Amino acid sequence: MPNHKSAQKRHIQSCKKRLRNRMIKSALKTQLKKTNYHIQNKSNDAKKSITLAIKTISRAKTKGIIHKKNAAKKISKLMKKANNSDKS
Repeated sequence: MPNHKSAQKRHIQSCKKRLRNRMIKSALKTQLKKTNYHIQNKSNDAKKSITLAIKTISRAKTKGIIHKKNAAKKISKLMKKANNSDKS
């Protein structure tokens, strides 16, 4: 444990931030898995799931949890998968 009061405060803040980031990242991964499942099975909920996944990715990007280029890559990959499944 930190000895200084300011160091204790930073430790508490970083712990809270870490939990918040893990929660959002976990939700993002779960949503991406659900979306991939809907795309592969050509479900009726695929479009709704895609929009929700993009929204989740954008929210994580805005909060600084993932880098903006990483977010763009994820969205691009998702849309590419969706467009390819429509053609097949």
